[in-house]
Amino acid sequence: MNQEAQWLLPDGVEEVLPGRARVIEQLRRRTLDLYQQWGYELVFPPLIEFLESLLNGAGRDLERETFKITDQLTGRLMGVRADITPQVARMDAHSLRENAPTRLCYCSSALRTRPAVAGGTRLPYQIGVELFGHAGADSDLEVISLLLETLKLSGLDQTIVLDLGHVGLFRGLVEACDLSEAEQYQLEDIYVRKAKVELESFVAERNLPGKAGEALLALPWLAGEPSVLEQARTLLGEFPAALDALTELSELVDVLSQKGIRLHLDLGELRGYHYHTGCVFAAYLPGESEPLAKGGRYDQIGEVFGRARPATGFSADLKMLAAHLVAESNSGILAEGSLRDVKFAASVAALREQGERVVLALPGADNDPQVLGCQRKLVQAENGWVIKDI
Repeated sequence: MNQEAQWLLPDGVEEVLPGRARVIEQLRRRTLDLYQQWGYELVFPPLIEFLESLLNGAGRDLERETFKITDQLTGRLMGVRADITPQVARMDAHSLRENAPTRLCYCSSALRTRPAVAGGTRLPYQIGVELFGHAGADSDLEVISLLLETLKLSGLDQTIVLDLGHVGLFRGLVEACDLSEAEQYQLEDIYVRKAKVELESFVAERNLPGKAGEALLALPWLAGEPSVLEQARTLLGEFPAALDALTELSELVDVLSQKGIRLHLDLGELRGYHYHTGCVFAAYLPGESEPLAKGGRYDQIGEVFGRARPATGFSADLKMLAAHLVAESNSGILAEGSLRDVKFAASVAALREQGERVVLALPGADNDPQVLGCQRKLVQAENGWVIKDI
């Protein structure tokens, strides 16, 4: 094996070096502190689980993205999580079992068999929140508001566009059509890809009811300013379930518009996960195809674990959020002395207790202050150990 092959990393897998790692960690601490202030409790789901549990319920959507391994202790198949949301939903339904609304947050790595977009990462550092036990616009609004506060910590809140949709619009139309489960999945896939010619063929071949077929053909292209809501109301007038979903979406749009949030509506958006049941949303930078954060409502997700509860939440890749930040100043002090000297050791300890970053100058080493990130020195003077600028 040549030397280059020894350090070559797989596609979509990257190492994080000190400067960037410090930015990510600073953002992680501030973000989790923010979530705690909003009442969200931190949890640590396991990195690996038995495949039956990991891919149960909502997790089945992630099967193709999940790495499978064999447990050497039991011989059973295990999976490395590709997304943390289904795990947190299981914790609420199976482990916590509270009656009151439960607010949980998390921050940890996930692993995917393929990147979300070409050239993207397969190792996201996923951070997010989930709110269980409340159905309705108020909990959706809380989660979206917290998403916006998260982006504010990254300095992105003034530049993002919030994309909004509602899965109930599509589901309300499908209810009016006599489609098998396989046909519903096929139609969802066509919607996710926005394949217009395939959609036209699908509707024509199945001779769907006139108004329902007409609405299914038009819905994926109802997108843009909030004014599309009125077009949708006319189109969906004969479908009560779809109209209820449209009303929920309109309430969110009204509140968010008053906050000055830049909105883009996509009424045919399904986000690609079957477990979503209501409002779905994603935050984009203008001109970017991959969202900075995304989420939505996924009611009844815990049913497979014996306890169905309404739920909503969002997640983001912390590395993506931190890519737009510069590390906070971390000016260090180069301490030129030996810990064998009790007074020197006491001075170093006192500085660290004050929050200073103190780097020891090791004997015989190249203690370059610039490389070590130090702009000051701790040196011995007549009156003891003092700090001087370099």
